[in-house]
Amino acid sequence: MYTTSDFKTGLTIGYKGNIYSVMEFMHVKSANSMAFVRTKVRNLRTGSITEMAFNAQEKFERAQIDKIAMQYLYNADGMHVFMNMDNYEQVEIPHDQIKNEARFIIDGMTVEVLSYNDVEILGINLPDKVTLAVKETMNAVKGDTKTSAMKDAILETGIQTKVPMFIEEGERIIVSTADGSYVSREK
Repeated sequence: MYTTSDFKTGLTIGYKGNIYSVMEFMHVKSANSMAFVRTKVRNLRTGSITEMAFNAQEKFERAQIDKIAMQYLYNADGMHVFMNMDNYEQVEIPHDQIKNEARFIIDGMTVEVLSYNDVEILGINLPDKVTLAVKETMNAVKGDTKTSAMKDAILETGIQTKVPMFIEEGERIIVSTADGSYVSREK
């Protein structure tokens, strides 16, 4: 069991039938009321972010979230299939559950699959950056490659992002999985 004094960023707790990850917290103590903790939590089942206030003495269940490295195999009928590389067991995750993350995964990529009590699949963790190929972009005009101008590009997974003018179709670039922005060329 946890109490509010155990709170730290990233802690996972069970509360009223849901599983939450603590994103932010602040202990509040005033002269005329009891101490409480104001928190911002993410529901790991729905992905929604909520602000909650808890009494300082409140108790919470420990929510054990396992992270298993798995390789992405393919997408079939709205289900994304991942394989545990240790025992070759395959797991299917519905597209709606990982809609945002699916924009960044390609065949053969290794990700962390999150599970609760080894039974319920909650989603996946992506690396901070991924390397993707540029599928479509317009050609640079001579002289434009020396400025910091950006142009639109569509990547192999369908993500549209802004890239520097010198990037061409077929090149592999590194993008941030936080927002899909261009980071650099692949070295």
